[in-house]
Amino acid sequence: MNELTPQMWQMVAKSTWETVYMGLASTAISVAVGLPMGFLAFLTGKDRLLANKPLFELLDVVINVGRSVPFIILLIILLPVTRFLVGTSLGTTAAIVPLAVAAIPFFARLTANALAEIPTGLTEAAKSMGATRWQVVSKYYFPESLPILINAMTITLITLISYSAMAGVVGGGGLGNLAISYGEHRGMVYVKWIATIIIVAFVMICQKLGDMLAAKYDHR
Repeated sequence: MNELTPQMWQMVAKSTWETVYMGLASTAISVAVGLPMGFLAFLTGKDRLLANKPLFELLDVVINVGRSVPFIILLIILLPVTRFLVGTSLGTTAAIVPLAVAAIPFFARLTANALAEIPTGLTEAAKSMGATRWQVVSKYYFPESLPILINAMTITLITLISYSAMAGVVGGGGLGNLAISYGEHRGMVYVKWIATIIIVAFVMICQKLGDMLAAKYDHR
């Protein structure tokens, strides 16, 4: 227990904040970009509202390729891009760039899948009543898929929390980096377990809040 000094507790608090910051910020970016991408990938599919085969195939390839690249490789490939965007390739803020890029195609696919679960008959009914394309999307597709989209956001956040452990490669910090750097490499077993427990607790809280929010908007 001698390893749990006041200074170490300060590091635990700092690492916890870094993990929360990386997770929430990268999730927000991935949703902001991945949501419209997923909608477009769905709507341009065969027999859909904006059917466009070339655009659909392009989006499908981009999403599939983006999801296929291992995060640790993406982290290294994007170092020049990260340096250009935030002025440095090191630090917690810098780690958000590859985290967000990795999550965008992931969330886009979850969005497209969520929309695909909506019965097509209701779409035809909305169009027959004179609804415009935008009204079908905003008044029908989005509200109907919202509970599933909230679950998708929760899954994305939890996935990014696990990815953030690898952000130590670019000095991103966070609880994963603390557990490896101090808990494993320096033999501080208590630090490793505390970092792990905090990550598990954070994931459980996020999952619980996500489930409650999804249930609130689920009117089925």
